[in-house]
Amino acid sequence: MNDADEVRATALDYFEGWYDADLARVDSALHPRLVKRSVDQVGGRDTGATTKERMLELVRAGAGLEDRTDDPIEITVVDVHRDIASAVVRSAQYREYLHLLRTPDGWQVVNAFWQLTDPDDEVGK
Repeated sequence: MNDADEVRATALDYFEGWYDADLARVDSALHPRLVKRSVDQVGGRDTGATTKERMLELVRAGAGLEDRTDDPIEITVVDVHRDIASAVVRSAQYREYLHLLRTPDGWQVVNAFWQLTDPDDEVGK
């Protein structure tokens, strides 16, 4: 597998793991120092950020199960440069821009910036 394929596989572990409440997949995909923010978190409504620990709590609680659809998850690897990469993920509910780092454990998501695909949808707000 080349780097772009490995980045794509990591993004799928993150998203499919979320939708399937698969803790192992999400855990392996996220870097311990993950910073995940939504437009609202940057825009002033909520100034916090979501950590890896919080994401794993949400996965344990099955929070992504209600988001699950049969719609495809589209992943575009924008760039890979040595040990860093950028990807865009498009799913039925979310658009996420990911920054990834190559670690001894493989590629992991370090930064995620997301917005709902339907601004009238209240999921995640």
